[in-house]
Amino acid sequence: MRIALFATCIGDTIFPNVVRSTALLLSRLGHEVVFPSGQTCCGQMHVNTGYQPDALPLVENYVETFGDESIDAIVVPSGSCVGSVRHQHEIVAARYGPPSLSGRVETVKGKTYELSELLVDVLGLTDVGAYYPHRVTYHPTCHSLRMLRVGEKPLQLLRNVRAIDLVELPEADSCCGFGGTFALKNAETSTAMLADKIRNVGDTGAEYCCASDSSCLMHIGGGMTRLQMGTRTVHLAEILVSEENHAGVTA
Repeated sequence: MRIALFATCIGDTIFPNVVRSTALLLSRLGHEVVFPSGQTCCGQMHVNTGYQPDALPLVENYVETFGDESIDAIVVPSGSCVGSVRHQHEIVAARYGPPSLSGRVETVKGKTYELSELLVDVLGLTDVGAYYPHRVTYHPTCHSLRMLRVGEKPLQLLRNVRAIDLVELPEADSCCGFGGTFALKNAETSTAMLADKIRNVGDTGAEYCCASDSSCLMHIGGGMTRLQMGTRTVHLAEILVSEENHAGVTA
């Protein structure tokens, strides 16, 4: 397949290893990975904070950048950004865009996938040959769990990683408290939710907390670092790309 990679803002600026890991994994699986240079933000933060009209140029750019018919699928290592493309783009297009935009949005969003969706649903894979000899617990992020409904797909992939010690996270489906600007506007509530989450992570004795959204990992990782817990965060892509000679090398 010819797969276009959408890096996302946080991937581009803070977590480039997640983007690299996604590209390397898919290339290793035999697919052509392309990186359209015109990509920018998906517009999620604009919509979520009430600036829907300002998201229109970003929606138009996404459609223009990834609308190439030669692209079979678009992979995004972020459940929240895929959620924006799938659910917010059509709203912005219908309210503020020209009549032709809605149809183009429908076409492009139909081939936009979160990483675990692409691997399991499109490529039919649950074992990608990964090796990760560490104790890991998995946090299902809100957008991937509730909006995209990826369900067990990330866990299916993790269970097939060789040498991994995958332990269940207590109250896994509870929010970590990030929520973008929610963490800023409702800091006390966000901090309380984070405290619950990192306490549950600590109870697992895991070396790594894994998730499919770098933003949530940033929030959880920040809390664990302040408490000097010693537990690190790792994106799903970073585990799945790991091989026996390089396992555990994450940024």
